[in-house]
Amino acid sequence: MSTIDFKAEVDKRREAMMADLFTILSINSERDDSLADKEHPFGPGPVKALKAFLEIAERDGYQTRNIDNYAGELEFGDGDEVLGIFAHLDVVPAGSGWDTDPYTPVIKDGRLYARGASDDKGPTMACYYGLNIIKELGLPVSKKVRFVLGTDEESGWADMDYYFEHAGVAKPDFGFSPDAEFPIINGEKGNITEYLHFPGANDGAVVLHKFEGGLRENMVPESATALISGDLDFDQLSEALRTFNADNNVTGEVSQDSEGNIAITINGKSAHGSMPYKGVNGATFLANFLKPLAFNGAARTYIDVIADVLHEDFEAEKLGLAYTDDKMGSLSMNAGVFSFLKEAKDNTIALNFRFPQGTDEKVLKAGLEKVVGVEKVTLSDHLQSPHYVPADDPLVTTLLSVYEKHTGLKGHEQVIGGGTFGRLLERGVAFGALFPDSIDTMHQANEFSDVEELFTAAAIYAEAIYELIK
Repeated sequence: MSTIDFKAEVDKRREAMMADLFTILSINSERDDSLADKEHPFGPGPVKALKAFLEIAERDGYQTRNIDNYAGELEFGDGDEVLGIFAHLDVVPAGSGWDTDPYTPVIKDGRLYARGASDDKGPTMACYYGLNIIKELGLPVSKKVRFVLGTDEESGWADMDYYFEHAGVAKPDFGFSPDAEFPIINGEKGNITEYLHFPGANDGAVVLHKFEGGLRENMVPESATALISGDLDFDQLSEALRTFNADNNVTGEVSQDSEGNIAITINGKSAHGSMPYKGVNGATFLANFLKPLAFNGAARTYIDVIADVLHEDFEAEKLGLAYTDDKMGSLSMNAGVFSFLKEAKDNTIALNFRFPQGTDEKVLKAGLEKVVGVEKVTLSDHLQSPHYVPADDPLVTTLLSVYEKHTGLKGHEQVIGGGTFGRLLERGVAFGALFPDSIDTMHQANEFSDVEELFTAAAIYAEAIYELIK
């Protein structure tokens, strides 16, 4: 392990690092498809952030490339082997609920508040300064570093699809993404959304006109609404809903229009789709409330599948699809988006699976096709296979030893249900920059990074990069 005091080197550059980070954080780099064109594939914001970062790198003497405003890169060192570092400059929408302007970075009580402070502009800048220290000290290296900056990580990874197609360089031999947490993420589950398809026609004593819930496949539906009519007593239904809400610790309301149609909404709690057990699925609770009513036909099937098969079954046990791998843990299932209209011939339920090695999307599809009443099952275009780099790989052992040296904490391998750019490489992992026991505010209002932890991360990145390429 190196004798250079990387922490002291970071301390000399604290002001410069913060100034550059403030420049990048001040740019609203949310994807905006309404303003996208050939010059701005994901809208103007991501391009502006990319150009600003490449200008910083050029100022510091790096050779840079902009790959048609999809992605950028800077290179350092020489050698046959290439270490790839994959970061991203796009951010999720700021949303509401902020105490400060999300694009006016501010430090309060040792915390740097801004959209992107922790995901992923803060870690990206810490990693860049780590590389800079090696360059400025003139340390001897035997490998090349390619630092790649993406602009569409938070949406569909179209930036990386384009980059690998058009950059004209081979994939790096090994590498990491500074876009998760310490000590390391060396495994990521597979990710696929599968859609159950149903007809809509139904004419029972109670008719289901509409059932809607969920915003995105990788989010637990916060709420869901059904529109019904038929042989119903509004007061009895209202009382039943009050009891149901109290018994199940959810909220909900019922209303009736002038034509006698009744709308029922149940509110749960959203959560990330990779951890569905952390949420309360408003749609599956709504189906449970509706189940005793006299539906028939497609409505009966649709409600029964949700209530009997999907409700609170986060590991797909009732479907016979539960699977656990010793290294990667268990499969998870999020029932994410529900869409049913009586007039529609094709109604759907979107199920987002995070699956370990040992099972796959075809096994899941075959299992779902056995569900009674499901007409067909289709798959989303975007499939990510399970990814795992063994704990004894020199990449993993080197990164963990540097982490242990700088923190005094024991390193260990981790597998997550989410996905990072680490999986772009066969020997790729995610490394930092969130420390264990730190508050995770990614994708939330008032996102922040602890300033001292960013400086510590920069020192870890400096030594880690050096150990990998010296």
